Amino acid sequence: MNYQSTRDPALRATAAEAVLDGLAPDGGLYCMPSFAELLFDWKRVLDMDTQGMATEILTALLPSFTKEEMRVLVKNAYTGKFETDGLTPTVQVGDDTVLELFRGPTSAFKDVALSMLPQLMTAAREKCGVTDEILILTATSGDTGKAAMEGFCDVPGTKIIVFYPDGGVSAVQKAQMATQAGKNVCVCAVRGNFDDAQTGVKNIFAAVTEQKLLAGKGVRLSSANSINIGRLAPQVVYYFRAYADLVHEGKIRVGDKVDYVVPTGNFGDILAGYFAKEMGLPVGKLVCASNANNVLTDFLQTGRYDKNRPFYKTVSPSMDILVSSNLERLLFLLSGDASLVKKLMGELKENGVYQVPVDLQRALHELFWQGWCDDEGTKKAIGMVWREYGYLCDTHTAVAWDVAQQYKAAHPDHAPVVILSTASPYKFPAAVLEGLGHGAKGDEFDIMEQLRNETGIPVPKNLAGLRERTVRHKDVIDRGQMLDYVLNKATTKEWW
Repeated sequence: MNYQSTRDPALRATAAEAVLDGLAPDGGLYCMPSFAELLFDWKRVLDMDTQGMATEILTALLPSFTKEEMRVLVKNAYTGKFETDGLTPTVQVGDDTVLELFRGPTSAFKDVALSMLPQLMTAAREKCGVTDEILILTATSGDTGKAAMEGFCDVPGTKIIVFYPDGGVSAVQKAQMATQAGKNVCVCAVRGNFDDAQTGVKNIFAAVTEQKLLAGKGVRLSSANSINIGRLAPQVVYYFRAYADLVHEGKIRVGDKVDYVVPTGNFGDILAGYFAKEMGLPVGKLVCASNANNVLTDFLQTGRYDKNRPFYKTVSPSMDILVSSNLERLLFLLSGDASLVKKLMGELKENGVYQVPVDLQRALHELFWQGWCDDEGTKKAIGMVWREYGYLCDTHTAVAWDVAQQYKAAHPDHAPVVILSTASPYKFPAAVLEGLGHGAKGDEFDIMEQLRNETGIPVPKNLAGLRERTVRHKDVIDRGQMLDYVLNKATTKEWW
């Protein structure tokens, strides 16, 4: 099964080539034409451990790799790096199940995919006979950057540059990135918001491709964002893991539907749930939870995507996004029409808005439900969940919790609900502490200690020593300087 660009069926790639390139030459995203050819026995994987489950799912989605090759890659990616062998444990909180995706090396859900992507990319590089150095460009709204740098740190044949919005991530997220060690890693702040950084990265890919700016330099570009199918595919696994946990705990029977509530910004995490559904998993509704930047909520309600709106900096900064890149894959899979997707993406770039056809809008309504929660509601949810259930959640999980309650109130006949928890509360300690009704004092590291004292919940080891680590990355640039910055770095052999 080959992948193709979401904008042009003639632009095809093997799974290994898609992982290696990240983005299609025309700016589209690599996607399988449909799931119809994918014969996958979803029931069989429910009795497997997480690594076995991941091997089966990733081999199906990325058929360039044999099952034995994938088994080795999965083992190398995950063994000894997470708090539990299951990687993503489930916890009962009130009537709902919380899927904890933050038990990895950087305390964010991105660890599941970004522990795997370097393994996939290194193997793809060898499989495709590529000798050029791979330069990975990534824009982050907070969590991807650290997880990507951690995953690719000192991986032979690769370098990585991460761009983040200056002032648009939490102090803890910034410290995680700015103190990252490794001879092949670099992080740079961009004056603007996440959409500026993400658009800048896409423009760099386009410029380098069209103008052949790195021809003969021994360097080729790739991405660690969820625009890369090698980053998106591993996220499918934890939907199966959560379902299997519910079966083993006797909460559901095999074949029962489960609703998943996902705090959503760039649409990758919730799209992984759609992939799981298409692979046979009995996914009920996929509930899209947004913060005040509720462009996705409006789109799923109306079929009209409009990024021409105020941009809000919220206490859930990883969702402060107005251009959700992975939505393009969903539009392609639901419509099967690359020319339509190309037209819609052109309208988004030109006018900042597009309207999908009525039949596509109906298909979206069948699959998704949507809601949003502002900062006040987010903090209120943090306090309520702690007081009533003794569970401490971060700001993004709190958005999902609030929207989950909205969904259940609107649908009393709902299936069992799984809420995806995407980050440790210690990555956003000030807002979490305020949600608990306490005033935050000092800098974010003082506040982390204050939060620990108030709750008794341990600070994750990877965050506990941040204050003492040396700041290595201090660059801040305008968005118009991003291309020159990358070209300079690409031709500099030694970064450190």
